[in-house]
Amino acid sequence: QVQLVESGGGLVQAGGSLRLTCVASGRTFSTYGMGWFRLAPGKEREFVAAISHSGTSTGYGNSEKGRFTISRDNADNAKNTVYLQIDNLEPEETADYYCGARRSYGLGYYIADYDYWGQGTQVTVSS
Repeated sequence: QVQLVESGGGLVQAGGSLRLTCVASGRTFSTYGMGWFRLAPGKEREFVAAISHSGTSTGYGNSEKGRFTISRDNADNAKNTVYLQIDNLEPEETADYYCGARRSYGLGYYIADYDYWGQGTQVTVSS
């Protein structure tokens, strides 16, 4: 069982930046592929970014390329953390952002690819 806790959301002006953090419990973090999704009001949950178990492969949604950066910390000190750096935020990106973990090494682009989810962190971008 893996528990995920997101943090780092908040209110930011358009053009600003945020760094979201997802901390995972458990000793097998380095065997899980990880990802971020978001749920905006009136929309379906959509894929934002994914990273492989080793951190060597990443993938992004079409609108996120260049402004979103996903990374992870698999170091022996067991930070068990995944990050999502978001730059030049736009008001349309106001949403709850969710971290997911999948029992697979590779990238997951769909909600069904993931086995565990956090409770989300809210990001609000003002114009």
